[in-house]
Amino acid sequence: MKVTIGHLYPDLFNLYGDSGNVQCLKQRLVWRNMEAEVCPLCAGDEIDFGKLDILVWGGGSDKGQALAVDYLRQIRQDFKDYVEDGGVVLAICGAFQLLGKYYQAGEDRIEGLDILDIHTERCDERLVGNVVLESPLFGTPVVGFENHAGRTIIGDCTPLGKVLYGRGNTGDGGYEGVVYKNVIGSYLHGPLLPKNPEVCDWLLERALRRRYGEDVELKELSDEAELRANRNMAERLGVGKK
Repeated sequence: MKVTIGHLYPDLFNLYGDSGNVQCLKQRLVWRNMEAEVCPLCAGDEIDFGKLDILVWGGGSDKGQALAVDYLRQIRQDFKDYVEDGGVVLAICGAFQLLGKYYQAGEDRIEGLDILDIHTERCDERLVGNVVLESPLFGTPVVGFENHAGRTIIGDCTPLGKVLYGRGNTGDGGYEGVVYKNVIGSYLHGPLLPKNPEVCDWLLERALRRRYGEDVELKELSDEAELRANRNMAERLGVGKK
């Protein structure tokens, strides 16, 4: 079996080491003796969404988001069709914001893809620090690091998880991220996936089932080191079992 991972706009969205999410997806396939192909999709490249199993889109600056607007306009419909057809997406920080209708940065409005009914407003205070979430999708906490000035209002959309530690989408410590079909949007850097193997496998399993059928199951990995890192983070922040 082969999984094709598209890395969207690594030339414009590359602030926080989120390329580590691509590496994690690939490595967990390799450990299972599966083939993984990584396709960097730079600004201006023609994108064939039909060839992609997973699309990973990292965090970027306000400037990077503004530069991407014209490129996003060109792929908006194909991107939306991919999502509605069950395409798997991981969108982090600035990319999470651009899945929505717009990002209001002062007097400037950056138009998003309008795939999700969400929007983002920039505030003066940056939300910076460690985060721990409780998500009904996973048996272990989701841990990561947030660094954003945007406040993302997700309305009736489903959040990734409830904030146990940190500030989350709007700074009030309520909820973080968003889940829609096979899409995860989140402010969590780290990168996110190496410390959260369940999240990584959630993405991989959905990509494999979409391509090869619903009976596909991932071979279990030990994940001892990854789960230890996850557990240590949660315990250090006072929200894990001692």
